[in-house]
Amino acid sequence: MGETLTDAGIIAIVDDDEPLREALGSVMKAAGFSPRTFASAEEFLACNDCDDTVCLILDVRLPGMSGIELQKRLSKTNSRLPIVFVTAHGDATLRDSVMRAGAAAFLYKPVRSDALLKEIRRALEQGSANNQL
Repeated sequence: MGETLTDAGIIAIVDDDEPLREALGSVMKAAGFSPRTFASAEEFLACNDCDDTVCLILDVRLPGMSGIELQKRLSKTNSRLPIVFVTAHGDATLRDSVMRAGAAAFLYKPVRSDALLKEIRRALEQGSANNQL
């Protein structure tokens, strides 16, 4: 079940929907990850102890800075943090845009936990392989 990847760090969840944040946090914890939740992109950026974050689950529409803006901001800092977008607001054009910008995955709400975990594990495996090159 990917145990070698789950102890590698924090899964950050950025979504303004509190019940969804809590649910995703529970799924991540049950899968062996260390979840950390944030209600906004700004809250995530202000985190002083998030250096061990290995993957970001990110909503597209957020109050203040959007998920797309956060992706762009992280990209400008040459961040290699894999981003898995999870949204109820998106279409193929948006999906293609964020994927071209480097997102690891783009999933639609309601998201199935098994599909989300599969994409996170794939992103972590891909990142691990890229770091060995």
